[in-house]
Amino acid sequence: MTRTSLGLGLAAAALLGLAALPPPAAAAPPKGAPAPAKARTIAELATRYDSSSCIECHQETHDQWLRSAHARSIFGTGRTASTFKTAVVNGLLKWEHSGVKTQKDVRVEHLQGCTKCHLPQLAEASDAVAQEILKTIDTWQAAAEEGDDDATEKAAASLKSLNINCLVCHNRNAIIHKWTDGAPQPKTVYGGSSEGEHPDPKFPHVAKSPVMGESIFCGQCHGLGPNFELHNPTQCATAYGSYLFAYVPDGGDKTCQQCHMRESGLGHDMQSFRSEVMAKKALDMHVEARAYVWRDNQTFRPVATVKVELRNNAGHGIPDG
Repeated sequence: MTRTSLGLGLAAAALLGLAALPPPAAAAPPKGAPAPAKARTIAELATRYDSSSCIECHQETHDQWLRSAHARSIFGTGRTASTFKTAVVNGLLKWEHSGVKTQKDVRVEHLQGCTKCHLPQLAEASDAVAQEILKTIDTWQAAAEEGDDDATEKAAASLKSLNINCLVCHNRNAIIHKWTDGAPQPKTVYGGSSEGEHPDPKFPHVAKSPVMGESIFCGQCHGLGPNFELHNPTQCATAYGSYLFAYVPDGGDKTCQQCHMRESGLGHDMQSFRSEVMAKKALDMHVEARAYVWRDNQTFRPVATVKVELRNNAGHGIPDG
């Protein structure tokens, strides 16, 4: 956990007053590389993060990923997409100072409470893409209610084209400490050990990520709690927080990748509580039940007492995400 100590060091520095410094607005692009223009449509953003060239050499990994929640990060089972709308209807439209009076007022920054993790690359898109995402969710919901299967599937496919794929993890988010390690380089994929040439014309270089095999890598999304850097912080995933402040101090030494990828045998089909494999790993359950008959004067009532013991074997609080 080499990067854990750095995180605690930063916390100590904050106590010395460094926390008063304002955070940078965004990571600077690699030196000498111009910042790319903002994507203007869902299709354009999906194309920018097209990782289909990875499939030829990594078919098994791709098939694993395709079964994971990462492959449909803003659609989910449909519930995630609906939650985006709920955040607008029950949140942004009701908050006096959000600046959102109608859906047309929604900007990328308004969706960051969700997309910081569910679609971090939205930061590289224009506000038109944020609005297109919401319009597509509207189309999907309306078509589903009307029983128009073709329109429902078309809208769902558009939403699913935006996801957490190879390039998000193995390029965009592969380096965390950019002042220490530099920014992710274009046309480069990052892994845990290899460096040198990579047999893909689109990504001819492979480099080592200092954090790819560490829990802090996953903690970028499966985080510490409230996103205080946002204008309207939200309390969402806290898995890395409970891992860091409960599991590790209690002597735990496994990484997220060790449990969710290697020991589970799921690889890039990273799952959580909905997976029978992960549920069995996470919990020990012991149940004792006793049945008897309770007599109340002339009435006999069947009664049961049930004792349930649950032990959390996961490296974090459950349920969480």
